[in-house]
Amino acid sequence: MPDNANLTAALSRLVDPYTGRDYVSAKCVRNLSNINGAVSVDIVLGYPAASRHAAVAAEVEAALAAEPGVDSVRVGVTSQVVAHTAQRGVPLLAGIRNIIAVASGKGGVGKSTTAANLALALAAEGARVGLLDADIYGPSLPTMLGVAGRQPVSPDNKHIEPIENHGIKTMSIGFLIDTEQPMVWRGPMVTQALTQLLHDTLWGELDYLLIDLPPGTGDIQLTLSQKVPVTGAVIVTTPQDIALLDARKGLKMFEKVGVPILGIVENMSIHVCSNCGHAEPIFGEGGARRMCADYGTELLGQLPLDLSIRVNADGGTPSVVAEPDGSIAAAYLEIARRVAAGIAVKAQDFSGKFPKIVISNT
Repeated sequence: MPDNANLTAALSRLVDPYTGRDYVSAKCVRNLSNINGAVSVDIVLGYPAASRHAAVAAEVEAALAAEPGVDSVRVGVTSQVVAHTAQRGVPLLAGIRNIIAVASGKGGVGKSTTAANLALALAAEGARVGLLDADIYGPSLPTMLGVAGRQPVSPDNKHIEPIENHGIKTMSIGFLIDTEQPMVWRGPMVTQALTQLLHDTLWGELDYLLIDLPPGTGDIQLTLSQKVPVTGAVIVTTPQDIALLDARKGLKMFEKVGVPILGIVENMSIHVCSNCGHAEPIFGEGGARRMCADYGTELLGQLPLDLSIRVNADGGTPSVVAEPDGSIAAAYLEIARRVAAGIAVKAQDFSGKFPKIVISNT
């Protein structure tokens, strides 16, 4: 009969491709037991990956079954998302474990489409997800998520309920104004509106809140980095040199304020002709990869210039929900797992577990 040391050694040889760590050192192994050759173990991943649970279970089962003396193996695989540290001195928001900023230095690179599909992909993998539209001047997420025209309700005239669709919660200034009304506001009014949308929305319990930022490095980005506990940032760009110039500025801004960069998403990396199948890098190639090499960050994924991405977003059903088994959805799901795994290896935040000490006169 094998002892637990041999079984643990077998598990330590299995490396999670998303975290780069083995299951033992990553503390994913729980409840390992061996009763007369009947082995049982639970694997708890630190990021949502419902689509991978079966594959992980099969991998672990095969590794343990290969050990001498093992007669049967039971493997349970689950995901458990915990809170992780944000900028120094910025406390976490109640009920929200992790906040992800989705940013770009330049407009028109597909940032909002990426944010929407990334949020939907995380939800598809089993996470509780919220999405905040921080583009006060040009809110587009209500249309992308198929909830344009809906108005949030307030249960107490102080807070507002987020709008839910496709399994995620969302809030946008677009729910509160007429679609044709321009937001002629100065910077302080815009940042105040963002703060209210964030804090006055009844998000409930969320594993991830994604914030779709406007382009650039202005007031909203500065307010976010100083007052909102951001776990990490995702930079969206295209391969085009001009887009990369602005993306670099956005990346450097987050570095200066102590927000970790989770990686870069390259949109419009290649165009495949729908008629003849010819592939051509219209906006250049290799730009995001070079940028990742320059700044020591990860290329999370590359998405093609594909008509369906635009059509699905305009129709209110982004690719992840419109074509869940398609190649585009698979690319977004892969990016989502990489983002979540990047957060999982960060230091945890235990501030919510510390008891509050109250001193009173008795």
